[in-house]
Amino acid sequence: MNRKALGNSGEDAAEHYLRERGYEILNRNYRTRLGEIDIIAREGRGGKTSADASLVFVEVKTRRSLCCGSPGEAVNYFKQQKIIATAQCYLNMVKQPEAICRFDVLEIYMPVPGEIRYNHIKNAFGR
Repeated sequence: MNRKALGNSGEDAAEHYLRERGYEILNRNYRTRLGEIDIIAREGRGGKTSADASLVFVEVKTRRSLCCGSPGEAVNYFKQQKIIATAQCYLNMVKQPEAICRFDVLEIYMPVPGEIRYNHIKNAFGR
């Protein structure tokens, strides 16, 4: 499996993981000239209405092994700043510039075909 296919499989697995945990997926692969956000979701648990639920910007990192470090380590300061700027564009587009939001990293490990492990790092960085 090439890197693009692995990344797409990881994003599909991440979407499934989030849906099972009550997240509403609003957008996938949101792109601007500033960057891309893999998944934009609304966390719908705890009886929150859609008006006061948090928006969650999720960076998905998929790896087959940990030989080069954990997937989340690839989300460095520069990458975080691109994600934050892209998220601000999204918030402006949906006319919610002051919305409550957070930035998560969802690490996906696929060491062998058919095996998937998740590490969901909530509030991994902030704006």
